[in-house]
Amino acid sequence: MNAARPKASRSVRFPPAPAPFVTNYPSAIPMIPWLPHEPRFPPVETALREPNGLLAAGGDLAPERILAAYRRGIFPWFSPGEPILWWSPDPRMVLFPEEFKCSRSLTKTLRHKDYEVRLDTAFGAVMAACAATPREGQNGTWISAEMQAAYGRLHQMGFAHSVETWVHGRLVGGLYGIAIGHAFYGESMFSHATDASKIALAHLCLHLRQLGFGIIDCQMETQHLASLGARPIVRHDFIAHLDRLTAAGGEAGAWPAEAVRDAFRREV
Repeated sequence: MNAARPKASRSVRFPPAPAPFVTNYPSAIPMIPWLPHEPRFPPVETALREPNGLLAAGGDLAPERILAAYRRGIFPWFSPGEPILWWSPDPRMVLFPEEFKCSRSLTKTLRHKDYEVRLDTAFGAVMAACAATPREGQNGTWISAEMQAAYGRLHQMGFAHSVETWVHGRLVGGLYGIAIGHAFYGESMFSHATDASKIALAHLCLHLRQLGFGIIDCQMETQHLASLGARPIVRHDFIAHLDRLTAAGGEAGAWPAEAVRDAFRREV
C-alpha cells in the first residue's frame, strides 16, 4: 500500500500488439508477455527482477481478471499512457493481522472519542481521496478513473471494501482493498488528520482477526508499513498462504458499517 511504483516503460519492451506469451528474449532488454483475451497469467516465477515483479502487460480490468490475478498473488499497477501492467514482486510485504504494532501514542489516540470508524459506507470517496493525496516519490497517481471504476465494480460485487475514519461527520482518513476468502489485499490509504489512516488500519486488523483472515497483502516494502508490523516474506511462501486462505471463508458481500464501532474506545 502506498509504495512508490517502479518505472517499467524505460527498461522493458512491450510487444507491439497482443501476442502469445513471450518466453525467449531476443535482446538484452527483456520483453514481458502480453496477456491473452482469457483471464490467464504466466507463472509468477517468470516475473522480472528489475523492475521487481513486473510480470505481464495488457488485458483488461474486468472483475474476473482482477480476481484471478489477486488469487495468484498478482496485481495491476500502471500509470496513464502505459498499458495495464501486472506485478508480483519478490519478496512480498505482508501484515499478519495479529502482528499489527500499536504504539503507545496510537493506543492513546484509539481511546480518544473524537473519531468514528465505518466500513463500506464511502468506498468511492476513499478511493478518490487516495488518488488525490500526494505521495513521496510519485509524480501523479496510478489510481486513475479507469482503476476507480474497476474497483468500484468489485465493491458493488462485495469484494472491495473500505475502512473509513470520520471526525465530526467528515471523512479524514481511510484505506481500501480486496477481500477474497480469508485474504485481504491492501491497495492504498490516505490521511488528512493525524493518525487517521493508522486508526483505519488498526480497526481493519481487528475486524479481520474477528473474521478469521490470515494475511494482509501490502505489496511493496516501505518503512511506514514496517513500523506498523508489516514484514517481507518470499513470494513462494506468500503464494502458499494465498492458496490456503483464498479457499476459505464464505461468500463475498458488504461489511456491516458499524462492525468495529467503538472497538478500541475506553473510558478515561
